Amino acid sequence: MPVIKSLGYNITIGKDALKKLSAFLKSAKYSSHFIICDENTIQFCLPTLIMTCPSLQEAEIIELESGEESKSLDFSAHIWQTLIENKADKNSLIINLGGGVVSDLGGFCASTYKRGIDFINIPTSLLAMADASVGGKTGIDFAGLKNSIGTFAQPKAVFVYPDFLKTLPQRHYKNGLAEVFKIALISDKAFWGVLRNLRPDHNSEQLLTKSITLKNKIVLKDPFDKGTRKILNFGHTIGHAIESLLLGTPNELLHGEAIVIGMLVETHIAFQKKLISKKELEEVTSTLKKTFETTKIELALGTVLELLKNDKKTSKNKFRFALINKIGTAKFDVEVNDTHVKKAFDHYNTSI
Repeated sequence: MPVIKSLGYNITIGKDALKKLSAFLKSAKYSSHFIICDENTIQFCLPTLIMTCPSLQEAEIIELESGEESKSLDFSAHIWQTLIENKADKNSLIINLGGGVVSDLGGFCASTYKRGIDFINIPTSLLAMADASVGGKTGIDFAGLKNSIGTFAQPKAVFVYPDFLKTLPQRHYKNGLAEVFKIALISDKAFWGVLRNLRPDHNSEQLLTKSITLKNKIVLKDPFDKGTRKILNFGHTIGHAIESLLLGTPNELLHGEAIVIGMLVETHIAFQKKLISKKELEEVTSTLKKTFETTKIELALGTVLELLKNDKKTSKNKFRFALINKIGTAKFDVEVNDTHVKKAFDHYNTSI
C-alpha cells in the first residue's frame, strides 16, 4: 500500500486505508470526534467509514449541502457553533469526509477553532484525492471571490480509499481528472503521454498515486506558495474567474470543468508568450477537448478582466500567470496583459 510522506503527515492510499485510519484513531485517543460530510457522502461513504472504524460510532456528524456555495462564512459559523455546543476542546478531532469543498471548509474551520485543532482528510472524490486534500491549503469563498479567505494548515493524516470513487457520477469523476491532467502538463511529460492514451478501464489507484506524488513533491519544495508551488495554479487564474462568474447561474460549472477551460485559454496565452510551440498548443488543445466536454464561454471580457484584478496572484494591476513552458514543465509569475487574455478567449470560443 503506497504511503507518501508530506509535511509532517502521511498520505495512505489503497483498499486498506480505512483500516489504517482505525488503527490511527485507536492510538491517538482524541477526546471527541466530529465528521464533516455532505448529503452524498453521508449516504454513500459514512456507513463504510463507521463500520471500519468502531471508535467513530459516537462521533458528531456535521452535514453540509454539497456544492461550492457551502464554502462560506455562514457554513463556517454553523460548524464553529456545533463545535461549541458539543464542547469540542483542543484535543478534539475533525474528520473531513468529502470532496474538495468539505476538505477546504473543514480544514479552515479546524485551523481557526481555538486557534487550531487537529483534522484529517478522507477525500471521497477524485478531485479531492488528487488535489484538494494534499498541500495544506484551506479556505472559503468570500465577496464572490474563490478561496479569498483561508489558512495554511496541515492535516494530521490523509487516508485515500479509492473504492469511494465507485460512488461518483461520471461528470464528477471527470471533474477530478482535470487536476490529474494539469499536474502532468506542468511537471511530468511521460505521465502526460500516459494520460493522452488513457483507457476507459484505467487503474484509478495508479493514477492517484502518481498524481499525489507529483503534487507532494512540488509542495515540499515550497510549502507556503512563495515560489515554485505557484505552477500548480496553471489553468486556475482563468478557471477560477469563470467558475466565480457562473456560480449560482443556470450555466454553473464544477471546479474541474472550469479548470479545463482555464487550461485551454492559458495554453494559448503560453503560445502567444512563445513558451510553447504551435505543435504543443495543438497537442494540448486536442487532448483536452477529446477527454473533456467544453462549452462556449459567453461572458463579457471586461467582467472577466475585472475579476482577474482581484486574483491573489495579481500585482500592481499586472496579471501574473502560471503557464506551461514546454509540456511537462511550467513557469510562474509570467506577466500577462489584457490583449493576451482577449486573444486567447477569442481562440477558445472560435475553436469550440
